[in-house]
Amino acid sequence: MSSGDTKKLEALVSLEQPLVKVPLEQFKRAFKVSQKHIEKEWAALGVSAGDHLGKVDLTNVDKPGVARDSALKVVDGLLARFTALKSKIQESKNEEELYIQRSRLRLQHLDELLSMQSQETPAYTRWSKAQLDRILVDYMLRNGCFESAKGLSAEAGIQQLVDIEMFEQSKMIEDSLKRRSCTECLAWCKDNSSALKKIKSNLEFNLRLQEYIELVRGQKLAEAIVYLKKHLTPNADVFLKEVQMAAALLAFDPDTLCGRYKFALKAMFDESRWTSLVAQFRSNNCTLNSLSEEPMLHTALQSGMAALKTPMCYQPENRNVNCPICVADVYGVLAQPLPNAHHVNSCLVCRISGDIMNEDNPPLVLPNGYVYSQKVTDLFYLHMTNTAFGTQKALEEMALKHGGMVTCPRTGAQFHISVARKAFAI
Repeated sequence: MSSGDTKKLEALVSLEQPLVKVPLEQFKRAFKVSQKHIEKEWAALGVSAGDHLGKVDLTNVDKPGVARDSALKVVDGLLARFTALKSKIQESKNEEELYIQRSRLRLQHLDELLSMQSQETPAYTRWSKAQLDRILVDYMLRNGCFESAKGLSAEAGIQQLVDIEMFEQSKMIEDSLKRRSCTECLAWCKDNSSALKKIKSNLEFNLRLQEYIELVRGQKLAEAIVYLKKHLTPNADVFLKEVQMAAALLAFDPDTLCGRYKFALKAMFDESRWTSLVAQFRSNNCTLNSLSEEPMLHTALQSGMAALKTPMCYQPENRNVNCPICVADVYGVLAQPLPNAHHVNSCLVCRISGDIMNEDNPPLVLPNGYVYSQKVTDLFYLHMTNTAFGTQKALEEMALKHGGMVTCPRTGAQFHISVARKAFAI
């Protein structure tokens, strides 16, 4: 393989970081949760065993049967807790082994790419097909099409290369927020508290604030005061302004005309806060799992469109029949935020045929200043400014069909082919 091809493959691998990072982050999170649970249960078992055994009087010679039964009950209780802990450890081990196996398969998948000798081999074609399937499954999962995603991943045999379980959990939490419930999302925040602190997320505080707002909205003021003291006031050192506004809800109506609170309190009662919570959870979840917020399908399309986009693509009278960016209502929308392509060497493209104009297909300039190619080429249907041109020929073919006369498709003006001049680009 040439050095150029090797660099292309290495660049392609560098874009696949989420493929490896997602199971790694899931393994780290599962290990930490398991470790905390085991340490907590082990400490509790030690204390419980000491307390219960200390209460058993084995020296009571008057009632030896009672002492023995009491000791057996303590032992049976401890045995049940140890059995539950053992079961939890086994579940954690199985989960961690799943993520390890998934990471191993994904690394092997990327290693296959780097070990290929050429991009023209059938192996590279198969790998590219698997990548396309992964991109499509990712897009389906982000848009809630889980059954379609499962079907495609099973058909393509890429179940271990996609993260269906993670997106299903995310969808469940997003749906609960849309139902105006913070319970599931708060549980997720608790499980990921350390990671959320590292990225300095305020999601948990915003969820607590929203629960408080709903209590005030429901006129449950006594509960709201208790909730304010328990969950919001301890965060006043970081979110002082928000806590003050929250406390003001107890004294001011959302429609108050008081200058300081007129807009702030109304915004706190706005239903759009739930939409913001969904968006913040989605963003934080992607960050914790090393995923981009944009679907991979959009990223792949935009990377290609960035090389094609020009200012002419958004000028109806200058659109090219063969340019996908010129399809304004489809690819043009995705390409809008992208920068224009930078070309060191420009090329001329025929307005009629869409072919490149060069020494084999020289450009001809009509007296009205418009330039078209000389080569005889079928014209595809153009849809510019609601005008459709049917199948036609370029200038020479047009002249042969119409006694030497050519018609400019933009202005409708007619000229004899002899007045067309060759143009030369320097």
